[in-house]
Amino acid sequence: MKKIIFLLMLSTIIFISGCGILEETQNTLNYATEATEYVNEMSTYGEEVQSLLNEGNVDIAEVETTLTELEGTVEEFNKIEVPAIAEGIHNDILANNEKLLDMINQVQENGEIAIDELKNSEIFQTIESITNFMNQIEQLGFES
Repeated sequence: MKKIIFLLMLSTIIFISGCGILEETQNTLNYATEATEYVNEMSTYGEEVQSLLNEGNVDIAEVETTLTELEGTVEEFNKIEVPAIAEGIHNDILANNEKLLDMINQVQENGEIAIDELKNSEIFQTIESITNFMNQIEQLGFES
């Protein structure tokens, strides 16, 4: 009888620990998916802003709209749940995100975009730095 109780307890412990592993794997998969989408969005924003700035007649309203959307995307990503295995890469992305948000705020003068300052800023290099995290995200074991 003691052996049966012991085996039932052991089975329960193994089952419960297995559920935790599955949950952590699912959290990691969710994070990798969200991070991949975020990196792809950053790449798109970088291309959009560069394209807008390279036009002969820069549409300031469109640049402002794009930068506002970019800010919202960054702030939203900063709030996502991060599994333990991805904390290092997430912290690196957060550092770049803060740098990006600071630069966006710097190119705004009294609520308006300073186009020359935007063209000369490091915004595009910072966006590129964020997109370079794709390899590390893929190394989490979940390529997109």
